Amino acid sequence: MPADRDVLPTSVKPTHYDISLYDISLGAPWNYTGTVIIDLDVKEEVKDITLNSHQLKIHHAQIQASEPIKASNISYNEKSQQATLSFPSSVAPSTKVKLTLTFEGTINNLMAGFYKPAAPASPSTARDDEFHYMFSTQFESSDARRAFPCFDEPNLKASFDVQIEIPEDQTALSNQPEKETKKSKKDGLKVVSFETTPVMSTYLLAWAFGDFEYVEDFTRRKYNGKNLPVRVYTTRGLKEQGRFALEHAHQVIDMFSDIFKIEYPLPKSDLLAVHEFSHGAMENWGLVTYRTTAVLFDEKNSDQKYRNRVAYVVAHELAHQWFGNLVTMDWWSELWLNEGFATWVGWYAIDKLHPDWDIWGQFVQEAMQTAFTLDSVRNSHPIEVPVKDALEVDQIFDHISYLKGASVIRMLAAHLGTETFLNGVAIYLKKHAYGNATTKDLWAGLSEASGQDVGAFIDDWIRQIGFPVLTVAEEPGQISVKQSRFLTTGDVKPEEDSTTWWLPLGLKAAVGKESNAPKALTSKETTIRGIDESFYKLNRDQTGFYRTNYPPKRLEALGSKKDQLSIQDKIGLIGDAQALAVSGDGTTTGLLGLLEKFQDEDNYLVWSQVITSLASVRQVFSTNEKVSKGLKDFTLKLVTRETEKLGWDFDPSESYLTAQLRALLIATAGLAGHEGIIATANKQFDAYFSGDKAALNQNLRSAVWRIAITEKGKPAYDAVKDEFLTTTSVDGREIALTSLGRVQSPELAEDFFKFFMSEHVAVQDVHSGSSSLAANSKTRHQLWELIKADWPHVRERLGGNMVVLDRFLRVSLNKFSDATVQQDIEAFFEGKDNKGYDRCLGVVGDTIGGNATYKARDEAAVLEWLSARGYST
Repeated sequence: MPADRDVLPTSVKPTHYDISLYDISLGAPWNYTGTVIIDLDVKEEVKDITLNSHQLKIHHAQIQASEPIKASNISYNEKSQQATLSFPSSVAPSTKVKLTLTFEGTINNLMAGFYKPAAPASPSTARDDEFHYMFSTQFESSDARRAFPCFDEPNLKASFDVQIEIPEDQTALSNQPEKETKKSKKDGLKVVSFETTPVMSTYLLAWAFGDFEYVEDFTRRKYNGKNLPVRVYTTRGLKEQGRFALEHAHQVIDMFSDIFKIEYPLPKSDLLAVHEFSHGAMENWGLVTYRTTAVLFDEKNSDQKYRNRVAYVVAHELAHQWFGNLVTMDWWSELWLNEGFATWVGWYAIDKLHPDWDIWGQFVQEAMQTAFTLDSVRNSHPIEVPVKDALEVDQIFDHISYLKGASVIRMLAAHLGTETFLNGVAIYLKKHAYGNATTKDLWAGLSEASGQDVGAFIDDWIRQIGFPVLTVAEEPGQISVKQSRFLTTGDVKPEEDSTTWWLPLGLKAAVGKESNAPKALTSKETTIRGIDESFYKLNRDQTGFYRTNYPPKRLEALGSKKDQLSIQDKIGLIGDAQALAVSGDGTTTGLLGLLEKFQDEDNYLVWSQVITSLASVRQVFSTNEKVSKGLKDFTLKLVTRETEKLGWDFDPSESYLTAQLRALLIATAGLAGHEGIIATANKQFDAYFSGDKAALNQNLRSAVWRIAITEKGKPAYDAVKDEFLTTTSVDGREIALTSLGRVQSPELAEDFFKFFMSEHVAVQDVHSGSSSLAANSKTRHQLWELIKADWPHVRERLGGNMVVLDRFLRVSLNKFSDATVQQDIEAFFEGKDNKGYDRCLGVVGDTIGGNATYKARDEAAVLEWLSARGYST
């Protein structure tokens, strides 16, 4: 047993489960009965068998070896979520032992284990007077044990048979196709059984049932002579909104079968829209589950930005069918093997399907910048992080495992060449199919494909915390570069800067004037000669996961020559400048000067970074009225030209990115005080809520609603809140909830807090409301006071699923720049049981502390810069 983890005894291992679920109550008390027969490989003589069980009651346990032996005692360890079965006599080593358990469980509303939505799913269009719950499962990381007693660890793989008793008018789904349906002995019920699964981890098992319907297509490739069926299941009335996801799913399956050189390993692929979901989606093998906004898209009524989300999430989850499901990490400490790779290859797939979406620009703007933000605080963690037991793992389902992991993979793939990299992945998958693997196993496959010792130069990126900043100093004809760890607080200690990172330099120079620069920096510093001073930039296309700190004049020069930069280069330049201003390695005035040079930019992704960076600055200085007003006026001047150029009208022939840019700029200009935009937004708002739904383009709902609530107050707030309660739009509720946070008065802020903490808002969506209040400088401090005052209720409502509570606290508390608030947060949580979100509180504290230091250092200089340019008096 490894010393660094608490795991089940190794004396027995499961090889197969036969699970039967019956007596399912479709109303209070929402319980069910089950039987599970587990085939065991008994490695050594045992009298006790310990397995995982959480919130289950095991009524009977019997082991069958040479003869049946009934358990003499069943004991529970609630803290470790284990049950120990004690037998009156020993069981000898054997591969032919069966353990039979009968148990009782509860269908919860926590979005974990076997659960139901907290409210009815979509009303049936076939029977308007009826509503139907849907039932589903969510087992990752360690919640299979909530549904049935099992050996709930990723490397204890087994095959599964599942049968479930449900109402005759319902549809049941599981990982494998239906094998048989027969009438139950009970009136109105049937028993559905499914084909045996491949060997897999417990967290990948899934079942669901409800009043489902589906749309179907087939792979274009043949697998064992057949085109595989691909279906998107929804509750009745929503299936047509699954066609966009369906169109991508079958193409992605064929693409991944080609590039991984292993055919999709199951006989079908189902995608299921689940009405309440703690995550974005879950890669259950053969039955992927999604929250509705990640898989459904209404061509006529959905905001076009959801196209990207649906396409990417579908690709990400289907990548897991190989990377994570076929080959699974050995232990949760190597979660990144699943998530980092699925993230990168998901972007890769969408780039192939939609080359006009500029996917890698989006990756740099969204994924990399987000990963940088979390990884630049002391309370970050390595990509591969020690996990003592499975109950700790939920906190590392974060931007480090997903987005930093994907960024490092992108950096490595760029260095090796994408084709070579994917060949190495194929070697890895083939060697470890249906088994478990480690990071070293992936390096071995990539080394075999590339002929390079990959682990030797990339391993630090996985096992060490943080990332570097590359500081550039110029001399005539040459530059010196020096790497050091980057922290937003700017106070790196010598012991925190002991890693020498392998850094791909990616020098971009004027055409025909490339220098003989090394491909990578493998020491703390070096000098690069032969630099053409007319133009150069390091980290071409931002493929390296590091910040670059240029001398002020070089930063200004790069902004002036931005036409020579790629979209990724522009985004990286702006993101780096903003982060370096926070740390003190750069200045806010230098950042603002750089942003001025992008007034004529016409790319949505670059504008997204401009506005995101500027919003971060405005957030930090929001409590200084003069600086806040000056930054608001600066924002308005910055965006006015392109906003007025684009106008309000959508052209059916324009690009997807242009449509997104229009929505972004209208929202930004309106919220910054553009009188013409505000007047038009209010006019469209009034027309829409007077019944003329065509008066407002679906892509502008968020912009117009946010502007109207800001300007009109309670009447607009009430109208949008009613829209949330009555809309049938898949994305409309999410848009309404995030818009409501634009309230400007304490009374409305308190009303909104009570609203999203009530049963009117699903637990999965509470963080959206809280995030919008936290982003609003008028309500940010009040939100914290409301959370403190209502903490017992907040803890009770969200704490049943720590993923939800952790996310809520992160988005609610990370926008402050006041050390007194930091101290207040620390004092409030001191002495409380913070397990499950303690890492989150550490990140929040680091973030606020860094922002407070930044504000104190740069506030006067920013005010002087704004005043000198007429933005503040």
